[in-house]
Amino acid sequence: MSYSLTISIADQTLTLFQDRQLVRCYAVSTALKGIGCKKDSGKTPLGHHLIRAKIGTDEPLNTVFVGRRPTGEIYTKTLAGAYPNRDWILSRILWLSGTEVGRNRLGQVDTMQRYIYIHGTPDTEPMGIALSHGCIRMRNLDLIELYELVDPYTSVEIIE
Repeated sequence: MSYSLTISIADQTLTLFQDRQLVRCYAVSTALKGIGCKKDSGKTPLGHHLIRAKIGTDEPLNTVFVGRRPTGEIYTKTLAGAYPNRDWILSRILWLSGTEVGRNRLGQVDTMQRYIYIHGTPDTEPMGIALSHGCIRMRNLDLIELYELVDPYTSVEIIE
C-alpha cells in the first residue's frame, strides 16, 4: 500500500491518497504571504516534494518544538500568553524536501533548507485560511493521524 499527499493552496486542504484512492481530506493553513519557493520569502512552495523526515514519534499531544526538538513544554493558553509572538510548532513534524532542482530544491529555493514542514498548531488557530509563515499547519489530532499513516519518502504534491 502506497500513500501520497496533495496539498491545495486554493482549497486550503491536504488530501491523503492510498494507491490513488482518496482516503481522507484535512483542512490546513498555508502561508499568509501566498505561494513562493524563494528562501526567506515566508511563502509556501509549489511542486513535488517528499517527506524527508518524521519528527515527534511518541511525543505527547501539543508538545512544543523549537529547531525540530521538543522543548519539554506542552502548549497551553498560559504558555501562549507568555510567548505571544511565537510561531507554534506542535505535536509532530513532517519535514518536506523538494525534488525539482531549480524550483524547490537546491540554491535559493530549497524547501528542506527553508525548514518547510507539515506541523501541528494551536487548536485555536483557524484552518482553511492562509495564515502560516510558509509551512502547512494542521490540527494536532489530524496531524497525528496522518503521521501514523505515512512514511519517509511519501510523495507530496503542493498545487495552486
